[in-house]
Amino acid sequence: MKKVIVVGAGPAGIFAANELAEKFQVIVLEGEDYVGGAGLHSDGKLNYNPYIGGKLTEFLNEDQAWKLIFQIRDVFKELGVKFSFHEEEQEKLEAHAVKSGLKFVKIIQSHIGSDHLPKVMKGLKERLEKKGVDIHLNTKVTRLLVENDKVVSVQTNQGEFKADFFILAPGRAASNWLIEEMGRIGNRMTFNPIDIGVRVEVLNEVMEEITYNFKCWDPKFHIYTPSYDDFVRTFCTCPRGFVVREAYGEGLFGVNGYSMRDTGSSNVNFALLTNVSLTEPLENTTEYGRRIAQLSNTIGGGRPLIQRLGDLRAHRRSTWERIKKSYVEPTLRDVTPGDISMAYPSRIVKNVLESLDILDKVIPGVNSESTLIYAPEIKFYAMRILTDNHLRTRISNLYVAGDGAGISRGIVGAAATGIIAARGVMSQALT
Repeated sequence: MKKVIVVGAGPAGIFAANELAEKFQVIVLEGEDYVGGAGLHSDGKLNYNPYIGGKLTEFLNEDQAWKLIFQIRDVFKELGVKFSFHEEEQEKLEAHAVKSGLKFVKIIQSHIGSDHLPKVMKGLKERLEKKGVDIHLNTKVTRLLVENDKVVSVQTNQGEFKADFFILAPGRAASNWLIEEMGRIGNRMTFNPIDIGVRVEVLNEVMEEITYNFKCWDPKFHIYTPSYDDFVRTFCTCPRGFVVREAYGEGLFGVNGYSMRDTGSSNVNFALLTNVSLTEPLENTTEYGRRIAQLSNTIGGGRPLIQRLGDLRAHRRSTWERIKKSYVEPTLRDVTPGDISMAYPSRIVKNVLESLDILDKVIPGVNSESTLIYAPEIKFYAMRILTDNHLRTRISNLYVAGDGAGISRGIVGAAATGIIAARGVMSQALT
């Protein structure tokens, strides 16, 4: 039986191993002491759509992409994760959005919740082990050993591991390592776009019609802004949620949001993100985003910035006295009231203001003076590792998958690329 090493036990690695199990001898190497990766240690929002979290139709036709999405949904269903899709209600919301000048993406969703994730992760690990997958935690891969254009083994802090095939799915946290290794072995890469924006916080009542009446926990709205024709989207809506600080590495930080199943706050928060691509002479979107985060962190005195929407619109900084005038109580208190326009390019600020104005037609109240805005919220995406449609690199027995390879964004998208890479291995092994 041929041996496959999967690097990373996040969604991409787990689903790659699950696909390969019982047909190959599978070894999963994970640098942390847990299974699930960053995505399955968040609040567990699962979006079952081949155009969310990446674009699966780059690698599969549309029918194949949907079948793959449903396969992933069924695995989570077996682990006790429920999903919801109320087509009639979402079609009404879709029509309302079109009439208001924006697009709503109909979607099947699950929300696991931060408090229920440990049980799901335990189930995933047990599922793999029952199939004979050998999982090594606290095993950090440091280097690929390549001979005659084939990977023969990987070096780790626990020794050397040899195999016939390798799938690298180290996740976003280890993307720098993956980029360095790809550069060392001569695999081509390209810069991905970056998402720069803010986290918006309002009372739950503002979003109740969307989340409960239209039965859409994490609505996806797409907007093209009037002034710049930039693409802006809502992302990671957290009903009854909390805004939290998120580390970006190298001392930089931003904000994010999460929500639980059994407990919650009086507020809902979501990200509002502008998609940014760069061309010559600066194509490095990661460096651009880090500079914006650095300036935001500096202005905030080592804390995230918070501002009332009314203050942002009036071109004045917020103070705690002005924040107290808002009927929205911030769920993140370790912040600095300030002026986001001092840190963000005017184009991004303009996109935020125009997008909230358009969203207000579908979500009345979101464009209120009392709405709270946090910054920075930046979604860094790894450089895109160039591959064939099976996610094979220029090295014949080396495949990549997941967010760390820059080909997915999110749990379901990463899981799908893991399966695609695994099927590439199977196809190659049989020829």
